Amino acid sequence: MTVRAVEVIAAADVIAYHSARHGRSIARRIAEKHLRADHIEEPLVYPVTTETTDHPGGYRGALDDFYEEAAARLAAHLDAGRTVAVLAEGDPLFYGSYQHMHKRLAHRYDTEVIPGVTSVSAAAARLGEPLVEAEEVLTILPGTLPEEELAARLASTDSAVVMKLGRTFGRVRGALERAGRLDEARYVERATMDGERTGRLADVDPESVPYFSVAVLPSRVAPLTGGPGPEPVADRRGEVVVVGTGPAGPLWLTPETRGALAAADDLVGYTTYIDRVPRRPGQQRHGSDNRVESERAEFALELARRGRRVAVVSGGDPGVFAMATAVLEAASQDAYEDIAVRVLPGVTAANAAAARAGAPLGHDYATISLSDRLKPWEVIAERLAAAAAADLVLALYNPGSRSRTWQVGKARELLLEHRTPDTPVVLGRDVGGPEESVRVVRLGDLDPTEVDMRTLLIIGSSQTRWTRRGAADEIVWTPRRYPEGD
Repeated sequence: MTVRAVEVIAAADVIAYHSARHGRSIARRIAEKHLRADHIEEPLVYPVTTETTDHPGGYRGALDDFYEEAAARLAAHLDAGRTVAVLAEGDPLFYGSYQHMHKRLAHRYDTEVIPGVTSVSAAAARLGEPLVEAEEVLTILPGTLPEEELAARLASTDSAVVMKLGRTFGRVRGALERAGRLDEARYVERATMDGERTGRLADVDPESVPYFSVAVLPSRVAPLTGGPGPEPVADRRGEVVVVGTGPAGPLWLTPETRGALAAADDLVGYTTYIDRVPRRPGQQRHGSDNRVESERAEFALELARRGRRVAVVSGGDPGVFAMATAVLEAASQDAYEDIAVRVLPGVTAANAAAARAGAPLGHDYATISLSDRLKPWEVIAERLAAAAAADLVLALYNPGSRSRTWQVGKARELLLEHRTPDTPVVLGRDVGGPEESVRVVRLGDLDPTEVDMRTLLIIGSSQTRWTRRGAADEIVWTPRRYPEGD
């Protein structure tokens, strides 16, 4: 308890506290030695403690009625000129019962809220492990969330505390396991109180978990000396996770990808893509040129063979003209057969550009790379002609660069053999980035000099529509329904 809390209790006429039907109040027990015989006590006894009730309004209706009745009881004391102190475990406005009184009374009476020590801070102190350091992010979650939501949020954050365990413990444990973070998780029960228990969450019997317990994912930054810290690399099986950063920066990352990047010991990838990832203490970054995919893949696998957790960073989706194939090709060698490799999906450039333009990929489409660095132009031309003849929308990756300036013009010639000059073409450049530009032009007006390596082209089919909504809102969309033949 804070000094100010003790002062307020001493000056109060009425002491109010919440409790279950058994009448025992943790808040009252904490403050008991500061209570006087002449204090008027107002136990606010919950009518329900689980969601099972015969109240016509259900569980929420029963609680709303209770809070109204409890607020009215406190208001009667306040109207009589008495000072009321409402006791709350932890902090009154942090998942606390007091907040329901506050909403009903604070606008009518002079109110002072005394901050308290939350269970989050108490749990970290009793574990003796930092919660967050430097630029790490702390996420606080209620265990009552669905398991899928918990898993997504746990995967994407650095540190976390999950409140309200008890009956939710199995769900929380499952979410930690799905997020790949069960081994990191700590358990704290009744922090700083009688019956306190701490330990590895994976070792806890679900049947023994009370409501007043929390799950903690401490800081990932390793301690300088002492303390449990992270698992020693020499005793850990390494792995390679191939991740996609989307077309630009953090807003395009999935929760799973964000978590994998945060958990990695090493980042390996094209320097431009690695620079999109926030720096973390102790994490090694291995940037390289964009033309050494095979060497980069083998380097990542060698790191993993030494027990390192490696994230191979790719742009967009790693499985679409990116690093996933290079890593899996290298991992197929006998030397790396014991190295675990995972591929995590990302937002690919075609989907990003399409979303900015409307819905040009709303029907069947094909993705083709115009780069002839890994396949001959003759193959590209055959595929362009086949896809165009099939009336597919086309998403064209790698259309041009400083060393490749003629492919876009040649592709336009091929496509005009199957498409009218009025066919809409979306030019999405640096989508999601600071130089984003999304324009729509006619296929007949497509200027190859306006296309570079950072541009993605979407060529419409015969059914693709290019319309205007309002004064300036142009949209491109391809109907889901294809016209039936005669």
